[in-house]
Parts: sequence; C-alpha cells; structure tokens
Amino acid sequence: MLNGTTAEIKPREALRINPAKTCQPIGAMYASLGINGCMPHSHGSQGCCAYHRSHLTRHFKEPVVATSSSFTEGASVFGGLANMTQALSNIFTIYNPKLVAVHTTCLSEVIGDDIPMMIKKATEEGIIPAGKRVIHANTPSFVGSHVTGFASMVAAMVKYLSESSGKTEAQLKDDGQLNLIPGYIDPADMRELKRIVKEMGVKTVMFPDTSGVLDLPQDGRYRMFPSGGATMEEIKSAGDSVGTIALGHFASHPAAIELDEKCKVPAALLELPYGLTNTDLFIHALRNHGGVDVPATIGEERGRLLDAMSDMHQYFHGKRVAIVGDPDHVIALTQFLVELDMKPVYVFTGSSGKHFEQRLTDILANHAPDAMVKQNVDLFELHQQIKNNPVDLIIGNTYSKYISRAENVPFVRFGFPILDRMGHRYFPCVGYMGALRLMELINDALLDHKDRDCAEENFELIQ
Repeated sequence: MLNGTTAEIKPREALRINPAKTCQPIGAMYASLGINGCMPHSHGSQGCCAYHRSHLTRHFKEPVVATSSSFTEGASVFGGLANMTQALSNIFTIYNPKLVAVHTTCLSEVIGDDIPMMIKKATEEGIIPAGKRVIHANTPSFVGSHVTGFASMVAAMVKYLSESSGKTEAQLKDDGQLNLIPGYIDPADMRELKRIVKEMGVKTVMFPDTSGVLDLPQDGRYRMFPSGGATMEEIKSAGDSVGTIALGHFASHPAAIELDEKCKVPAALLELPYGLTNTDLFIHALRNHGGVDVPATIGEERGRLLDAMSDMHQYFHGKRVAIVGDPDHVIALTQFLVELDMKPVYVFTGSSGKHFEQRLTDILANHAPDAMVKQNVDLFELHQQIKNNPVDLIIGNTYSKYISRAENVPFVRFGFPILDRMGHRYFPCVGYMGALRLMELINDALLDHKDRDCAEENFELIQ
C-alpha cells in the first residue's frame, strides 16, 4: 500500500480509494449512545451491525452494545416488519432499555421499509411497554457519511422527544435553561464542554452526551446501560429552553433548526470550539444566552493559551500543513492553524456539502488563498498531492499514518477514528485548554521529526 500510490493524478469520479469517511449508521449509533438507557438498533443484517460496533469499539476502547434486526434472504425479499417486531419484543424483554434508537442500513433502505409504520404497529400491539420509546433515523450507507448519520439521529431525538409545554417567554427566561448540541466529538470533549458551562454558571441540557458512557472508569463491574447520557426527560425539556447553541454545521445544525421549527427555540449556529477564535465565540454565546459574566478562571485559561501561542510562534510560523477529516473538525481546526500562523496547503474531507468549501475559502482568503480545499475526496488523492507538493505536517485520523510513513512527514492524529493511540479518550481538544493540548501535539510532532532527521551537528538541547 505504501508504494502503490502514484504521483500522476488522473480524474476519478466513480471510484474512491481509501475514503476519508465511513458510513452513516456508525454516526447514528454513536449519537444513540449519548442517550441515557438507550439501546441502538440496526435495522439490517448482523454483519453491518457487527462492523459498526467494532469500529466504534476500536476508537473508544470500550464495549459498544447494539442490537440488529438480523436480516436473512427472506427479509430482503418480503421486508423487515417481522424481524423488527420480533427484535423489539426481544430487546424490551431481555435488555429492558428506556429507549430504542433505530437506524437503517443499505438493505432496509433499498427494499423501502417504513420504520414509522413499524414503530406505530409495535406500539398498538403492546410490544413497546408503557413509558418506553422508540425513535428512528434513516441512514443508508450509499449516501452521506458517519457525520450525516450522527446529525440525522440527533435531529430524530428532537423530532420524537422534544416538546414545548407552552411556557411564556418570561417563564422560559426565569428558568434560564440553554440547549447545547455538541457535535461529533469524543466523550473527553463533551466532558470539557460541560466543565466550561458549569464554570460559566449556565444551566444547560446537552444532547447527545457520551461522557459517562464511553469513558467509564474501571471498577470491576460491567454496565450495559451506564449512568451517563442525556435523559429522555432532559431532551424533552429542550423544547422549553431559551435558546440552543449548536456546534458544527454538519453534525449539529440540523437538530437545532428542527428544534427551532418545532418548538420555536432560537439557535446560535457555531463551529466547534477548537482554538482561540471559535472558543471565544462559544464563550460569548454562553454569556449572551445565559445572561452571565465570564468568570476570571475562564479568562485565565484564555490568557495561558495566548501566552503559549506567543512563546511557540517560531515553531509554527509558515509550516505547510495537510488536513483531512470530518468537515466540522477540519473547518474549526483550520481556523486555529491560521491563528498559529501555519499555512494549510491541502484541506480535504471525505464528506459532501458545499458549506465546507465556502467556509474554508473565507477562512483562508487572506492567509493561504492558494490552498487546495476539496470535499468528497479520498486519502489516495491526498497522498498524490503530497507527492507532487510536499508538506511539513499531516493532521488526520489513523488512516493518514500510511501517508506519513511513506513520505516521512510528521503526523498528528486528530478526529475519528483513532485506532492506534489512547489520548483522545481522556484529553479534550475543545476550549482553551484543549487548544493547548493541540499545540503540544503539533509542536512535539514537528520537533521530534527534526531531532530524528537532523544532522548530528544540529542535534541541540534547545531547539
């Protein structure tokens, strides 16, 4: 594989080689795990469900539970109603979850299964116990990516669960509750967002919330349904909030828009709070919507980040960077690299969406106008571009390490999935403190590479 990438670039429209994305059900399954007491359910074959579970397990190093409708040839021909009915009966009898979140696969989408009808029928027949809920999202793998699957499931949470109780504007303001939709980020990042919100003194409902679900401490006990996750009651109450902060255009904005249309909850549509500017905007939104002042502790964190950016500027200045990953991650990270005075050269995502190219063109207009910004591309093309025009650093998920090794370029693991390292499970990248960690990862990668490859007379104690 390392020697199989050619430098000659030819047009490709119908073929992807090493795609920089994975399929919708993985994102939907991850979002479902952010609801307390939820059992994700894959309406399709066992093989699909097994792959999705294993991929998430490898990233989080935690057991990921999910059930399947276990399609066979018969279901493929006659439809999956009988499989779904039996599956829901088994799930509530054996596992007793509070909620089942159904996502579809290619097979069930191709045959045209009507999931809302199946849920209604199961409710009428008493298969779904009183007080339990079943929600669904359509997530075929032949369109979109894991990011759109995540977004669809979060929007389904709003569609099925969120309600407005009819409180007056004054009552809503007195309650002061704010919704926070965090985007497709790791549990460590969700935990950090909650810490920041608590430090700011803002009452929030965050959904989904995988902290306390996929980052559990080891105490010798296995829990199929951990204590973490947003509760159904919290998601229901999201319709009675004074506002919503949605982080990430692709992963979070659809749910915020759905909540605005359904319950008239106004939304602040932001980018993920990576780096200085995006975190400033997040803090500003919390202050405005929550009606609070920014505490000195948050100001001190910002000051430490600014100090580090000033101290380490010489190591970042002008470094040429290739970035690949999920669109929300790449947009926010590119903004931070510009703040560090680095030069993004290739900015790629495997997902589709015109907003990606439009937003990055704005970010890079005055700093790196010649950068190549592309959506719906793959790692093979990124490798080809780097062969023709090398870079100083690659930032991407674990699959990017093949390019790093082949071209001898420093590499920082970032995004999803990270299969061969552990830090993303415990150390956040969001907020001012997360930005410091990102700076450390980038700086260490650059200087470690320099120490390893420099001539002996340049091998110094102080770089």
